Amino acid sequence: MENLISNISRPKHDYIDSSVFHKLESYNPKHSQAEKIPDQDPYTLNGQKLRLNFIRSQLNLDLDFLSGEKVFTNNESLKGNIENYIGMSQIPTGIIGPLVINGSLAQGPFYVPLATTEGALLASYNRGAKACRESSPITVVTLQEGVQRTPTFKFKNVIELGKFVSWVLDHTETFSALTRETSNYAILNDIGINIEGNILILRFEFTSGDASGQNMVTICSDRICQYILENCPIKPVFWTIEGNFSGDKKISPLNTRVRGKKVTAEIVLKKEVVKSVLKTTPALLHEQWRICVSGAKKAGVVGGGMHPSNGLAALFIACGQDVACTGEASVAVTRMEITEENDIYFAITMSNMIVGTVGGGTSFPTQRECLELLGCYGAGKSGKFAEIAIAVCLAGELSILAAMSSGQFTAAHQTLGR
Repeated sequence: MENLISNISRPKHDYIDSSVFHKLESYNPKHSQAEKIPDQDPYTLNGQKLRLNFIRSQLNLDLDFLSGEKVFTNNESLKGNIENYIGMSQIPTGIIGPLVINGSLAQGPFYVPLATTEGALLASYNRGAKACRESSPITVVTLQEGVQRTPTFKFKNVIELGKFVSWVLDHTETFSALTRETSNYAILNDIGINIEGNILILRFEFTSGDASGQNMVTICSDRICQYILENCPIKPVFWTIEGNFSGDKKISPLNTRVRGKKVTAEIVLKKEVVKSVLKTTPALLHEQWRICVSGAKKAGVVGGGMHPSNGLAALFIACGQDVACTGEASVAVTRMEITEENDIYFAITMSNMIVGTVGGGTSFPTQRECLELLGCYGAGKSGKFAEIAIAVCLAGELSILAAMSSGQFTAAHQTLGR
């Protein structure tokens, strides 16, 4: 058994392909000159038309469904997305930006759609985007990918379990082939083993192309398990397709490795911008961050972000994502330093950015328009979308920390959120 355990240890690197670091473009000064979103008449029909015309002229998009000029009527397209349909819940959608990103996949200025009913949210994220834009682009790198399913097996005793594991590890190539037969996009990259007495958890890790992948990996895992059950000479007394070990739609310490896409982002905020845009000082901002990270640790929080779930939920609703995945996606590790020049270095890493640009709710009219607004609709765009998502979170973290450090937080919500 000791040799068995050593054989199934699989150390993983923190990134898959080092070439992503060479894809980062040099900063284009024109990006910071991208036009500002019209902010006059925030609560009038005229203001709405100004912003719609702005986006239409900037990006050559119609946005007919977002504007309400067209109404969804294709009920047949609902199959696979909802049951017992009665109508659409209308959630207000606004835009922030431009958010300037220099990423391994997302590059340039982006006007980001966010759907929410929380007053002050877009104002805060938009302020963070402005502070970043006036300092430098947000550098973003996608480090790793993986979506898991964790089928679980119970045996009479640990000896039978060990024999079962030995057989499973001898057939990993077959499992990879079964995955390719089952899905055009899924790839089985790793099999993890967790043993507790007579209970075995297999942690299948896949990549899922440009889909978020939860359904895809479930189907592939079931195909593998059916093969195992039919062919392995050792039979479990019970098994289930998911033992609640994958971290699906919940916060888990295991998911600090990767679930979906692991992405990291950084920026250096100029001290002048910290003062003029964020209305605080580097020293106050850094102290606020230190206090909040310490508080999160005392509370047992996984990660240390202030409110990445705010931005992610609004972005996910707008862009047709599985909003429940904010459960794991919002886990964030942040780091802040004051540089020798008294500027602010800020970094955020998010290991569970589980997003898709095909499948799920991405093809519904308003969701498709929002993805098209970002240049992220369709195949080959999920990595770009993940990098935009973490940049949004970075902007939001900076803005809320600044508001708290300078005493603006309560006043902003009294003005905009009531």
